Amino acid sequence: MKNKQIFLRMVLLHWCLLWLLFPLSSRTQKLPTRDEELFQMQIRDKAFFHDSSVIPDGAEISSYLFRDTPKRYFFVVEEDNTPLSVTVTPCDTPLEWKLSLQELPEDTSGEGSGDLEPLEQQKQQIINEEGTELFSYKGNDVEYFISSSSPSGLYQLDILSTEKDTHFKVYATTTPESDQPYPELPYDPRVDVTSLGRTTVTLAWKPSPTASLLKQPIQYCVVINKEHNFKSLCAVEAKLSADDAFMMAPKPGLDFSPFDFAHFGFPSDNSGKERSFQAKPSPKLGRHVYSRPKVDIQKICIGNKNIFTVSDLKPDTQYYFDVFVVNINSNMSTAYVGTFARTKEEAKQKTVELKDGKVTDVFVKRKGAKFLRFAPVSSHQKVTFFIHSCLDAVQIQVRRDGKLLLSQNVEGIQQFQLRGKPKAKYLIRLKGNKKGASMLKILATTRPTKQSFPSLPEDTRIKAFDKLRTCSSATVAWLGTQERNKFCIYKKEVDDNYNEDQKRREQNQCLGPDIRKKSEKVLCKYFHSQNLQKAVTTETIKGLQPGKSYLLDVYVIGHGGHSVKYQSKVVKTRKFC
Repeated sequence: MKNKQIFLRMVLLHWCLLWLLFPLSSRTQKLPTRDEELFQMQIRDKAFFHDSSVIPDGAEISSYLFRDTPKRYFFVVEEDNTPLSVTVTPCDTPLEWKLSLQELPEDTSGEGSGDLEPLEQQKQQIINEEGTELFSYKGNDVEYFISSSSPSGLYQLDILSTEKDTHFKVYATTTPESDQPYPELPYDPRVDVTSLGRTTVTLAWKPSPTASLLKQPIQYCVVINKEHNFKSLCAVEAKLSADDAFMMAPKPGLDFSPFDFAHFGFPSDNSGKERSFQAKPSPKLGRHVYSRPKVDIQKICIGNKNIFTVSDLKPDTQYYFDVFVVNINSNMSTAYVGTFARTKEEAKQKTVELKDGKVTDVFVKRKGAKFLRFAPVSSHQKVTFFIHSCLDAVQIQVRRDGKLLLSQNVEGIQQFQLRGKPKAKYLIRLKGNKKGASMLKILATTRPTKQSFPSLPEDTRIKAFDKLRTCSSATVAWLGTQERNKFCIYKKEVDDNYNEDQKRREQNQCLGPDIRKKSEKVLCKYFHSQNLQKAVTTETIKGLQPGKSYLLDVYVIGHGGHSVKYQSKVVKTRKFC
């Protein structure tokens, strides 16, 4: 009689679950059990567990909650004294959840015959009764209920999000000792910062016993962000997916469409077309499409190494670091105890003092910056800055007593004249570009009439006259200014395949004629013109070889001895004359 009663109670339990699931599916579904012959087949059809309210034994499910709309799940324990473990993982917001036990109705007949009440009446009794509360939790930690000996019955899991719509994961098993889907943490689960720099942080942690003792395949994933530590990899992935295209939240009561399953890692099932609720709801009828800003978060999976250096960080910035160990077989993860650290400050730049009327050479690293200070001794009405960028453009900023007066890119030679102020101090910031290091010369003066740099025309190109080429000579011209300056022209034979890259390497305008060989010098001469239209000079370079290419350079030398090179020009003599 007792065996018959247990059998009838289990039949009742299974029929009640099927009755609960029937409105959600038009096709016949089998209950998930821990019968190994059925288990592998059942977990392949993971859409079954999303369509229903049944938690499979030994497989993790992912799902979605609307704010203030609770969800209820059921889990079957078929025999008394069965171990039970239930784990709930919030993804991106705190959850409230409660686990209850719905025990099967006992014999209620007055005769004590052992016969059960009519099926329909007992089904309604299971649905209506709240059951015995076993465990409850509220928060965003990965929390679990575990019991070494649980009674048979229908276990009920109620989950609620009061803050916002969110994702979550649930795992339940009656064989927690043998399953071990979540990787184990070492006895000291902390992540340590072993080295700290301005742009790098080195992390280290003790290896997971899942790899070292159980020999299961694992990998570590490191997460870096500026906001806070994460308690689950699920929360990290929810943040990484926070963009406009993520998904439109499904309507309450309609569960998920195949579109939604893809975002939880499950393929859509074509057979779902049979269900009327599978159609994706229109944005006009459903809830609002979520639009969240991109977050500054980085996830890097590094294999089984337990030391990692994070690079390309910003100086003097606080970062949060988390490490997750992932079981490659089950794709389930466990979080180490995260840490945080502030990168070191940038080394304070040494400020170079500029002297009135003196040229200062400055070298700026690629993407680097240099600071200069100019404090005129005497009172002044104007301050003039001469900047000679030798290679690529450089950015200059000038502040007077903290107030920004000038911000501009400089290429070649440029002059800036600013209004002076008694006892004023000027701070100059020079910033290099992304292409490479920058070299420049700078001069600051309160007496701009005494110029150390030569004046230049707007066009510093050298023009070659093709019709005047011969087998032994080439004729060129260049512009001058109203100021009388000395010009020197140099020649150098180059290969016929001399290209623009080679030409650019020799375009350092700050290199003067003093580095050139004496044999390369053609001549030097003075010239100027008050009429800028006539400020042009020509020169014929003789003694060249037929069919050869020559690199021509013109240097203009100022009163202070500083020279500036015009843009180089390659000419080729005629091969036959």
